[in-house]
Amino acid sequence: MTVVSCSVDERYVNPLFEVFDGGDFVLTSYRDVEETSATMQIFLPDPADAPRAAEALAAAGRIVGLELAPATGSIPDEDWKFSYRKHFKVEVISPRLVVRPPWESVAPAPGQKVLTLDPGIAFGTGQHPTTRACLDAIDALAAEDAGRTFLDVGCGSGILAIAAALEGFREVRGFDNDPDAVRNANENAAANGLGALFFEGDLSAPDVTAPADVVAANVLAPVLVRFAREVGAFVNPGGRLILSGILDEQYGEVRDAYAALGFAEISSRLIGEWRTGLFSR
Repeated sequence: MTVVSCSVDERYVNPLFEVFDGGDFVLTSYRDVEETSATMQIFLPDPADAPRAAEALAAAGRIVGLELAPATGSIPDEDWKFSYRKHFKVEVISPRLVVRPPWESVAPAPGQKVLTLDPGIAFGTGQHPTTRACLDAIDALAAEDAGRTFLDVGCGSGILAIAAALEGFREVRGFDNDPDAVRNANENAAANGLGALFFEGDLSAPDVTAPADVVAANVLAPVLVRFAREVGAFVNPGGRLILSGILDEQYGEVRDAYAALGFAEISSRLIGEWRTGLFSR
């Protein structure tokens, strides 16, 4: 199996996924928990596709301000499909919630829910600072009042909505504009004994879904600003809004965009270079 890859600062992983346009090429990433950089990879059955894949990755890099020089290599065919698994381990979120990949075992503490998740090629493993901060916020809101409805905007692997469902939120749902992410998210929901929670949708469609009491949007800051009115409309009066995927220097612009719509900041949390905000409507 041929692989085109390059190393990037962890902060650019999300932006690269957002702008990558490689046609049939599938971009993946992993980061060793002991490293600060991430590896972007494209796996190719046909080595002849390597130059086009490398250029597609380099083009995505230029859009986000990086000069990437993707390298081409190979790995045994039997190894590549599961090579990402060694990077995902059990993640204890709180005394109420633990996330585990299906190839790892865990003995939960009394009252602790276990979320089984295979991230596949979708974003959201519990290890990224933005996902972790969102999970912490969901956990705190569940402890406060889990009887509320929940919506995940840009669901990725489905981890946030699945966590909300396991912790007792009702009418949990989520959407993403990537059909592969939606398929992966529903597979993860089924692995946790849940029904199909996720559907394909886009923020540019104003009637994509009904509002909810708690809404999480872990996407990029420019998207949150551009679609602030659409995201804000998903939140019921008196509801809570979790905004993430925001570099610290971008947070003020995001906060101001939602303040203009009547949202009040309750708190924010910085993990590394990423800030997550909790707002009330």
